[in-house]
Amino acid sequence: MSPQVIGLLVGVVSILVLASGIPVAFGLGLVAIGFLVAFEGFASLSILADTFYAGLNDFTLVSIPMFILMGAAVASSRAGADLYEALARWLYRVPGSLVVSNIGACALFAALTGSSPATCAAIGRMGIPEMRRRGYDADLATGAIAAGGTLGILIPPSVTMILYGIASETSIGRLFLAGVLPGLMLAGLFILWALFLSWKRKGRLDPDTASYTLRERLQMVPRVLPFIVLIVGVVVALYGGIATPSEAAAVGAALAILLVVVIYRVWQPKALWLILRDGMRESVMILMIIGASILFGYMLSLLYVTQSVAEWIGALDVNRWVLMGWINVLLLVAGCFLPPAAVILMTTPILIPIITTVGFDPVWFGVILTVNMELGLITPPVGLNLYVINGIAPDVDLRTILKGAVPFMACMIVAILLLCLFPEIATWLPDRLMGQG
Repeated sequence: MSPQVIGLLVGVVSILVLASGIPVAFGLGLVAIGFLVAFEGFASLSILADTFYAGLNDFTLVSIPMFILMGAAVASSRAGADLYEALARWLYRVPGSLVVSNIGACALFAALTGSSPATCAAIGRMGIPEMRRRGYDADLATGAIAAGGTLGILIPPSVTMILYGIASETSIGRLFLAGVLPGLMLAGLFILWALFLSWKRKGRLDPDTASYTLRERLQMVPRVLPFIVLIVGVVVALYGGIATPSEAAAVGAALAILLVVVIYRVWQPKALWLILRDGMRESVMILMIIGASILFGYMLSLLYVTQSVAEWIGALDVNRWVLMGWINVLLLVAGCFLPPAAVILMTTPILIPIITTVGFDPVWFGVILTVNMELGLITPPVGLNLYVINGIAPDVDLRTILKGAVPFMACMIVAILLLCLFPEIATWLPDRLMGQG
């Protein structure tokens, strides 16, 4: 059996196994072990433990549980509601201020937590009822929050970027910087569409928006400013040569817990334990997926699947942008059925040799891949953000939420096209601050 046929078989079996509902880590491990035994015999199992351990024996991985703990601490507090309220008060004179405030709050909260579902839940609980009360249609209110929540995996610090960096052996610092301008661009596209739709439907924006005095606006600053300083501090420590990504993440986690204790009085042992428990649970899940994906990648390499696919693509007489188009279609379809972590760790070992062979920048491609994963978060049948929004606004059916999310999907596709036309949107900042890659 040729390596290409084996690769196709691996892909089909992996999709079927993961579609059964089995945990991603166990599904990847099961497929890897099954194909190793089938083609290499039971003797190949002797290296399983060493391969799994080697995949996790990397100091860079410490940054994952630390950033997750940072996000868990912030998500357990009223930080999301306060971010939303602060932006609403400061932007109330801006046309369409409410939808701008919601998307802006999503972007800031996403940077703090790195979690799209947490962002949707935290901002949506406040934003959706308020937008609907002021006359915004249900599809726009829910669609804006569902899309805004996806910014959590693009704007740094991003666990998704860390996973891609580990899987592709790409600098995590460069990836974080590469996500800044595309993240702001995407947030801007979301805001422009929301403002256009609000204007088209109502003719005027926020007709009953309340006004706030300077004192009322300043009241929110002490609650919000420390968390913004936290984001800036982590970035400065990371890019100022003060700390490695793992050290910066650890400092960020410690400061996030301290801020939650001081500002929101979350000091009870039970509350602190819940933060640690939630952070530990998600961290173990992701680390298990990483270990299993390393085993999965080892299986693909041992069976010569990765190498043969790269050689086959390299031998094709096809325009590299046509190839990139098909890769985007593949990522979009995979993101519709699998979580971002699984897609990244499954596809990166195969795609990296291909994109480097045809001359694409792996840092730029990391941003393209992440935007595709954002699309998957609001695309049925497994669009996680859609179900989170439905949970916090149960009177709005999934069809209405999906209707509101579709134009924001188009904004993401526009963002991908812009990144392809102008790769400097992703590469300029890391090249500027860290030198040519």
